[in-house]
Amino acid sequence: MSTHSPLAIHHDTVRPEWVDYNGHLRDAFYVLIFSFASDALTDFIGLDETARKTRRRSIYTLEAHVNYLREIKEGVQVRVDVRVLAYDAKRLHVYFEMFKHDAPEPIAVSEQLLAHVDTSGPKTVPFDPDVRARIEALAASHAALRNAHYAGRVIGLPVRSTK
Repeated sequence: MSTHSPLAIHHDTVRPEWVDYNGHLRDAFYVLIFSFASDALTDFIGLDETARKTRRRSIYTLEAHVNYLREIKEGVQVRVDVRVLAYDAKRLHVYFEMFKHDAPEPIAVSEQLLAHVDTSGPKTVPFDPDVRARIEALAASHAALRNAHYAGRVIGLPVRSTK
């Protein structure tokens, strides 16, 4: 992992059953695509299906924020890149960007907080050393990346004075 760029973690195509009455990708399916990307990240850091079963470990999503930036339609190929913003002994703070194929600007982003879980509890537990090493290497490769533009945003309307 010597590249200093986000990791292209998932590729998909907008399916007909994912399109709404406006002819656009339905909002829930942006989340589904980001969920598939999270699954791919889980595999990438060493918690593939076999490891999840034998170790009784998994990744759970604690919080997710989605910014819908551009519409996309049926048949469009999408790519999801991920970068690690931060991590600690039990959690990952990640930033996903969804792109229309090889376009330079994202069509949606999702910032997520993920937890490492002992599924026999379930309860959060520290990452196993090999998984933590993969996370550390991935985070190091992302450390010099440009600012994650939509990270840390809060939903709300501006407070207006009643004067």
